[in-house]
Amino acid sequence: MTEPIPGSELIPDDLLEAILGYERAILANDLDELDRWFVDAPDTLRGDEAGLLVGHDAISAFRGLRGGVAAREIERIEYRPITDDTAYVVAVSRFLIGGRGLQTQLWRLTDDGWRIAAAHVSGRPKAFNRAMWRTVGDPLFQGAWDGPLEGMTVAVKDLFAIKGYRIGAGNPTYVDTVAPEPRSAPAVSDLLRGGASLRGIARTDEFAYSIAGDNAHYGTPPNGAVPGALPGGSSSGPASAVATGQADIGLATDTAGSIRVPASYQGLWGLRTTHGLVPRAGLLPLAQSFDTVGWLTRDGETLQRVADWCLSYDGSDSTERVLGEGGVDLPGRFLVPSEILDAAEPATRDAFERLVDGLGAETVDIGDLAGYQEPFRIVQGAEAWRNNGDWLREHPGSLGPAVEARFRDASRITADDEKRARAELAELAERIGQLLSGAQLIFPTVPGPAPMRTADGARVDAVRTATLRMTTPAAVAGAPALSIPLLTVPSQLRPAPVGVCVVSRAETDIALVRLGRSLAADLESRA
Repeated sequence: MTEPIPGSELIPDDLLEAILGYERAILANDLDELDRWFVDAPDTLRGDEAGLLVGHDAISAFRGLRGGVAAREIERIEYRPITDDTAYVVAVSRFLIGGRGLQTQLWRLTDDGWRIAAAHVSGRPKAFNRAMWRTVGDPLFQGAWDGPLEGMTVAVKDLFAIKGYRIGAGNPTYVDTVAPEPRSAPAVSDLLRGGASLRGIARTDEFAYSIAGDNAHYGTPPNGAVPGALPGGSSSGPASAVATGQADIGLATDTAGSIRVPASYQGLWGLRTTHGLVPRAGLLPLAQSFDTVGWLTRDGETLQRVADWCLSYDGSDSTERVLGEGGVDLPGRFLVPSEILDAAEPATRDAFERLVDGLGAETVDIGDLAGYQEPFRIVQGAEAWRNNGDWLREHPGSLGPAVEARFRDASRITADDEKRARAELAELAERIGQLLSGAQLIFPTVPGPAPMRTADGARVDAVRTATLRMTTPAAVAGAPALSIPLLTVPSQLRPAPVGVCVVSRAETDIALVRLGRSLAADLESRA
């Protein structure tokens, strides 16, 4: 005979049966049955370490991502009646693989029987999230004991050289075939010299050839702003580490949007610096014509401190041209590219137009966005294949399906294709440069909120195409681009962040962050 669960003898029979029925559905990962156990109402709540979900529909959409829980047994139940039709229940779960967790639930008696109106889940403790981190320490490397970045921690994208470690590039085969690095990249050393400590090496999408944020080998890092949504890539690991509070600064790269996209998806500040301003020594390249170093932070003040230090001090190893105090202030004139605004989803466009109303922004035409993306894709692909083709031929089958398909397409690009594309890009870069000579471009960073992790391949590909059409003009121009978390739009899971991108002329990076902070303060004061 099975022993009763301690504490269960105090619980009314019908409520106890509901609690146990829900637990059986959890262990079986019966999604329909789990939906039935939650009150079907817009104010139903479910929270865990990833965040809070509000409403039955949002909870249902998220649940399909989880894939069930590890085998466990309820070890004890604490029951507190509140009213005749409301009860507070806390269950202690013992996992068969070790560790314990808590389930805290508010049960309500409805016409259909007892149902969960609110729940909070504390799972078994984890050493660290392997989808987010490759390796982590407390700290992994200690920074200088003083400096403008003292006390801050850094998550470094797994493309940068760190002394004594191998570059992993988001691929388990690659990390096993390369040698440890003899020295750290200058972009890493500068942060350490400024007082920041290295928290760990964070995951990247494979070879940085993606903007979704998923990884076929290590999993998908969490979205720190929208539980159940994609984090954005390829700087997915650093972005998630910053958004979830596990690091203060994400050292990352942006080729076609790999800083700006995760910044937008996770409500972060993200700066793509002027192309070539921060040397790429010690950085595994994807496409040198566009690869750019930059940073992710939770607030503009931190980003300003990072940019001021890394881009202006005389002893910097990571800046080709010292920017001093950031140069002259940028003009307060803003241009909205009509084609980029047209590429945004309706809710994003509406939120953006409301936000910038009163800025006096002018609308300008920059040309067909596909005309930017296609030559960009060709040059990026040609360089990516030159950088990685030999290794890929020697290690067939080592890539995830989506990245493998991109490299397969890249291998077919001819020298004539690349030559024509480069000529087209030169004209496009000049067009954007002329617009930036006396103004800044401003527009939504991406089309809309982060897609769900369960989105099908066609949906993810459609979002990828629309996103790249919005992000590539700045990359083509080699201009600094700042994503600021200023918009909130509806999503299937919850209200979600979308960034506002401001692009300025080359080598105005420090002034751009200063302008972005001023703009954010002004817009938020008027909201």
